[in-house]
Order: sequence, then C-alpha cells, then structure tokens
Amino acid sequence: MSAGGDDRLVTAVAAGVIGADEAHRELLQSIVQNARGIFGARAASIMLYEPDSHELVFEAVSGEGQETIIGNRITGGTGIAGWVLTAGEAVIVEDVARDPRFAREVAERTGYVPATLMSAPLLHHEETLGVLNVLDPSVRRHSIGELDLLGRFANHAAIALSVVRTARRAKAIVEQGDRDGLLVARLAGGLVGLEGPRREAGLRLLAALDELLRD
Repeated sequence: MSAGGDDRLVTAVAAGVIGADEAHRELLQSIVQNARGIFGARAASIMLYEPDSHELVFEAVSGEGQETIIGNRITGGTGIAGWVLTAGEAVIVEDVARDPRFAREVAERTGYVPATLMSAPLLHHEETLGVLNVLDPSVRRHSIGELDLLGRFANHAAIALSVVRTARRAKAIVEQGDRDGLLVARLAGGLVGLEGPRREAGLRLLAALDELLRD
C-alpha cells in the first residue's frame, strides 16, 4: 500500500475508532441512568478495570457524583467493588457500614457515602472487565430477582465496555502507526452501525482478534 494509502487508512480508522468509543460511552451512560431509574437508586456507576495499573476507573456515573468522579481511579482490590472484581460475584449489601469490605475513605472521596449497595461484575468471555454499582436503591426487598435484574444490566454494560476498551487499544495502535493492528481498529469502528446477530458476530470476531494480538 502506498504512503498516501496508509495515511487515508489511518485517518479512516481513527475516525471509526473515535466514533465507536463515543457511541459506546453514551451507551454506558444510558445503562447507568436506566439502572438508577429501575432500582430507584441515588446513584449508579460503571467502573472499568485496567490490568496494567490494577485500577478501577469510573467510566459512567448517574446521580450522586455524576459531575465529579468520572475518570477517578481506585486500586483494583479496594472496597466492595474490588471484592466483586476479584470474586466475580454479584452482591447486595444492606448496611455497608457493617461490612468489613467497605472502604469508607474511598466513598468519602467521591463525595457520597451510601448506606446500601448493589454491585455486579462485568463479565465478557470469562474475563471481568469492570464493575456495575447501584447505590441506595429504594427497593428494600433484596432478592434473587433483584440480582438477576442487576445481572442483566451488567451483561449489557460488559458488551459496551469491551468495545470501549478495544477501541482505545485500537486508537493506540493507530497513533503508533502499527498496521498489523489496523484490522482490529477498523472492526472496533465498524461495530457502531451493526445490530442484532451481525453485531454479536462482530463482537466475537473482535474479541478473538484482540486476544490474538495481545498474545
């Protein structure tokens, strides 16, 4: 491919990657807003796990802290969210003050300390990508049904989060000029316009290629 062709490809891929990242960030925000509304909660958040730094990063927040904590980081094993990340299990904690896993100092730094917390891992292809949190839900009948509903939100969030993460890796590939990774980048950008079975097939292919390039 000519140098001019390379430049056009990189430009096209970069545009697609940016679009994918923005579209799926909007989807993550929609998920936390819907979760907060369904559970009548004071707040809801999605945290992305970054293995390199072993940190959880707030990617989307609705309600308390929405304007201030997106982008904030905590150590991966910290608090109830850290426990959920490590254990890969959803939990409902009705009194966080009495739970030894609760990291009050971290909650205080966000500006809001909940009394009740629901948290679920974001699992995608047997990998935990992050954590979904619902703070102070108004429903007080904490049950298996609630955990099932929380799990459905978590499933949607995990798919969106996987594309956000891969889009960012693809952006780095584009910036580094690594043509070997441009196929992953193009797929990440192209997923924005896909729906239904084609989207699911694209996600599976993207995950396989992403894993191959990381090995």
